[in-house]
Amino acid sequence: MKIIVLMKQVANKDAVLRIAGDEKWINEADVALQTNESDGYALEEALRTVEAKGEGEVVVCSLGPQSAKTVIKDALARGASRAIHIVVDDTKSLSAYQIAKTISDAIRDETPDLIFSGLQSDDASFGQTGVILAELLGIPHATIVIEVDRASLGDKIRIKRELEGGWYQWFTYDLPALLTIQSGISQIRYASLKGIMAAKSKEIREVTPTVEPFASATKIEKIYMPLKTKQTQILGDGDAKKGAVELVEKLRNEVRVI
Repeated sequence: MKIIVLMKQVANKDAVLRIAGDEKWINEADVALQTNESDGYALEEALRTVEAKGEGEVVVCSLGPQSAKTVIKDALARGASRAIHIVVDDTKSLSAYQIAKTISDAIRDETPDLIFSGLQSDDASFGQTGVILAELLGIPHATIVIEVDRASLGDKIRIKRELEGGWYQWFTYDLPALLTIQSGISQIRYASLKGIMAAKSKEIREVTPTVEPFASATKIEKIYMPLKTKQTQILGDGDAKKGAVELVEKLRNEVRVI
């Protein structure tokens, strides 16, 4: 059993963000970085799946600059067997397709039984990379996975998917398959001291890809902080009854909810 887990390094969700001078991205100079939240849950599910199977390995794959090794080393300390680091300095200029294509070229020869990824990244939030990767590799995929039935694991896997309106769906997939994992479906383990020491001797294979330009690649025109606006109207000039009448008129004629 071989499971590849896609993991991304993103800005800390509690960090104070500032727009870079070119208005194309945030200024990352003084921003603390961390593992993308849902990717952490993907790693946990992969580790538990291999443990339930009793054999196999979890291989972490991360696309990003050299700083992404922090994410990789943390994953190795938590129990991953080895890692693949696709070294790309400027990831923000890549479309979801370009990212998926680069990852597919790097892991195709690994022939994994399963690929786990987080549902979406905390920065771009495309939620497309895993789906496109499955298509490029020619394998089935499931999105918004909230439970993995490890007892069913053989040449197939049974999973539970979250649907709209509080509904869910159980579905069985042939292996190999790709699953995008929802946040919060399990309790993420901490890296132990033993794990941290063991991570120092685990393999991190670096891949330097040639990213081909595509005409359909996403282009960031400008990013900006959400605009905060506040408009206050005082109705009735202190008269509650008059204010109620004016409120009803606005709800009927302007907002059109009554």
